[in-house]
Amino acid sequence: MAKESLVKIAQLSCGSEYSGIQKEIDTAASMVDAEIFFPEISTEDVQNVEENFGFKVASPDLKLMMARAKAIVEGKTMADAVLIASCFRCAEGALVRNEIRRYIYANSKIPVISYSFTERTTSGTLLTRLEALTTTARRRSLLAREKQEGLTAGIDSGSTTTKAVIMKDDEIIGTGWVPTIKVVESANEALDNALVEAGITRDEIQAIGVTGYGRFLLSEEFNADLVQEEITVNSKGAVYLANSQLGPSTVIDIGGMDNKAIAVQDGIPGMFTMGGICAGASGRFLEMTAKRLGVDITELGDLAVKGMQQNVEMNSYCIVFGIQSLVNSLAKGSAQEDVAAAACYSVVEQVFEQQLQEIDVKEPLIMVGGSSLIEGIPKAMEELLSIKVTVPPNAQYIGAVGAALLVSGFIDK
Repeated sequence: MAKESLVKIAQLSCGSEYSGIQKEIDTAASMVDAEIFFPEISTEDVQNVEENFGFKVASPDLKLMMARAKAIVEGKTMADAVLIASCFRCAEGALVRNEIRRYIYANSKIPVISYSFTERTTSGTLLTRLEALTTTARRRSLLAREKQEGLTAGIDSGSTTTKAVIMKDDEIIGTGWVPTIKVVESANEALDNALVEAGITRDEIQAIGVTGYGRFLLSEEFNADLVQEEITVNSKGAVYLANSQLGPSTVIDIGGMDNKAIAVQDGIPGMFTMGGICAGASGRFLEMTAKRLGVDITELGDLAVKGMQQNVEMNSYCIVFGIQSLVNSLAKGSAQEDVAAAACYSVVEQVFEQQLQEIDVKEPLIMVGGSSLIEGIPKAMEELLSIKVTVPPNAQYIGAVGAALLVSGFIDK
């Protein structure tokens, strides 16, 4: 297989050198055949940039970021993609980061990711983000495809569950869903379940796509035709399931370990962010809440829609202290319904504060993943954002659907 072309990623950042993470950024970029570079600009560009953006900043490095962004948009510097990064402790950095992100997204078709780092950020943490960035830059024609053709399979090896989907000529004909225990064994079980439902054998599958945390192991196990990170497959699967492949949309996936918020245009991710500061913003917190309430996770949503979240005080976003707050509320006599509602609202509030600030939210807002089936989650999101939230059919199979759809582009015609 020919080596893919080198993707040039323009880095607009403040603090990556003195925090010690620049080498981690460079390492992650090299792992996805990308090259990090800093756009060259003139002193005059820096001096005039505050007037162009309409606000002043104290940090010279942040002013430099703004000038470099302007050079990219005006075509003075050519870039395939853009990485915008600043320290998560810096409020001014967060402001500039978001303004630059909006500016580039509004004035170009260059894919961009915004990220706030700490001194402990590693290349492994950055890998999926840069993989998604380079995929969007390299494979726009693949991501733009609107229909699935042939007979394909998609497998999503998630942190808590493994999903498989069989698609035939743009229709889902089989699904499988099992807990992730051993990555390869769980994937085989999920695929076998999907094949039985579809009424076909493995030999009939024309192409297989894999995604999720275990995608590299599954690539070897199934000799996969497509090995892809979650951002691109989830955005593609979401707009397909929601019948929203043309125009803008926003995709939110609250996963078992981390979350994804993606701004999509015509089926192609333009801005995205993933992860979170604490697991209190993940599906894991909801699982622990359900266990504490003595109900199955599938029952938590029914409880939440009947409750009032404001009746329960949440003192922390931390998963440990968050559960402690819920336990204290139960000890004081709070209703189970109110505790369930508070847990759902807490997760959604964190997604809003940590991730939706990093993208431009446009309707339709599509919620996917297993957490979207917990009714209290989309309800809380609708209340917080005051817009309608769409949960499409088969939302829990989002990654597998996206992989099955995209891999059809690899079938020999």
